[in-house]
Amino acid sequence: MKGEYLVNKIDIISSAKVNKTPDLYEIVGACNRTLKERDLMFGLALDEKNKTKMVFTIYGT
Repeated sequence: MKGEYLVNKIDIISSAKVNKTPDLYEIVGACNRTLKERDLMFGLALDEKNKTKMVFTIYGT
């Protein structure tokens, strides 16, 4: 129908703060490439309060 669209719901399954290292992006990328068929998505963000930490998040799609 005109004006209607499907919105994918994304739920946070788990989240953890870890020490910041450059290699974490490689791990998140590998997880996203290999586990997307299982409706999982992974994210990594710099912690806003502590720049030496990162927040690793697992999402269900």
